[in-house]
Amino acid sequence: MTAVIEVTDLTKRYREVTAVDNVSFTIEKDTIYGLLGRNGAGKTTVMSILTAQNFRTSGSVKIFGEEPYENADVLKRMCFVRESQKYPDDALPSHAFRMAALFFPHWNQELADRLVEDFQLPKKTRIKKLSRGQLSAVGVIIGLASRAEITFFDEPYLGLDAVARQIFYDRLLEDYAEHPRTVILSSHLIDEVSHLIERVLVIDKGQIIMDESTDATRDRAANIVGDAAAVDAFIGEREVIHRESLGRVASVTVLGALTGEDRARLAATGLDVAPVSLQQLIVRMTQHASGNTDEQTSLDEGAMR
Repeated sequence: MTAVIEVTDLTKRYREVTAVDNVSFTIEKDTIYGLLGRNGAGKTTVMSILTAQNFRTSGSVKIFGEEPYENADVLKRMCFVRESQKYPDDALPSHAFRMAALFFPHWNQELADRLVEDFQLPKKTRIKKLSRGQLSAVGVIIGLASRAEITFFDEPYLGLDAVARQIFYDRLLEDYAEHPRTVILSSHLIDEVSHLIERVLVIDKGQIIMDESTDATRDRAANIVGDAAAVDAFIGEREVIHRESLGRVASVTVLGALTGEDRARLAATGLDVAPVSLQQLIVRMTQHASGNTDEQTSLDEGAMR
């Protein structure tokens, strides 16, 4: 695979706050990435630095092998769709699309027109008068119709209802299949977008805590449920990233793939095992990185009855 983005020891500080803390990673060509993490984790800061809309404190950023700052040849090959995008007060959606067509060399007006119809976007309403969901639709249309070689979507679903979000996901996959490019998608609806993303980057407190293919995450962890003593005996030295207790019953999330022998032992001891969804895994990994793995629940015998 060919790397289109190479980040080395990237750090961004705002006075006393370190938003991005010495992170290194690469983004491969023609791949859909999920850049995931909690609010304030550093996702938007990373994307704004990669697109030359923010300055790094230290470290190196290379886009297509070049420094992106004040580099028109690089910048026109990227599209950054962000939740806080500003437009002129008197601008219509059509004005925004015409400006995008001038900037992005691969702009496809036919696709933009189709998306306007798909999202039922009012054509004669000024952007500042649009609803939150309609404003998000303007950004999504620009991001998809730009067909930029690298496209960043920062929380693109804000304000979109379930139908509109599904339209976005469907059109993204359809156009990506015909016109492959690199897509970096930031979203809190992890399970909803998990079928889209091919590789996961999780950032927490400014640091990368996961960087692997989505397929690799499927067997990354398992949830073991049953008698607490039996669960503890099975776990042994395995790494625990989350634990809940209810009386004598424990539910424990452990890292590491389970072997056939492991599953036979679980069945023999009456323990239940369940897969961990991508969203659950990321939540548990984030909690684990923060040192929070235990969630104890106590009920007296009367309540249990």
